[in-house]
Amino acid sequence: MRWTVHGETYVYRSPWMNLCLADVELPDGRRLDHHLVRVRNAAGVVALNGEGRALLIWRHRFITGRWGWEIPGGRVEEGEEPERAAARELLEETGWRPGPLRHLFDVPASPGLHDGVHHLYAADGAERAGDPTDVEAERIEWVPLASVPALAARGEIGSSSSLAALLYLLGENGR
Repeated sequence: MRWTVHGETYVYRSPWMNLCLADVELPDGRRLDHHLVRVRNAAGVVALNGEGRALLIWRHRFITGRWGWEIPGGRVEEGEEPERAAARELLEETGWRPGPLRHLFDVPASPGLHDGVHHLYAADGAERAGDPTDVEAERIEWVPLASVPALAARGEIGSSSSLAALLYLLGENGR
């Protein structure tokens, strides 16, 4: 059952996001204004060390008031390829340069609220290049993939995209 979009009005605009009201018609004929957020896509990468460990950052998210493990990642800049953004974010946030990247999948992170897509990659290996230039983490650690289910059960994985990528790789390594 498809909704019909009759138009969209910007309520707020910024380089980071646009808040819109969409005039939509439901399949039963009712019309309503639906809030939505237009955002830039993001890219993230799980660097693996060949010993069953992933390079993760432990950080605080003020919006939710929670700490958690996340894969390094961030928004894809204008004209930037997602793979390049993932590699750049890993280097900026951890000081590690990724080995060869492979695309895992794309996640529409919250399609009922915003249009952003998270492009997720894995890096086979990483090389220490220096200190992070974009300090967002309290800790940067090589965390065993095998610990991901327990971390998730305790609420210690900080984002759904991080959890999706980590569980995917855990399943892939368990084959």
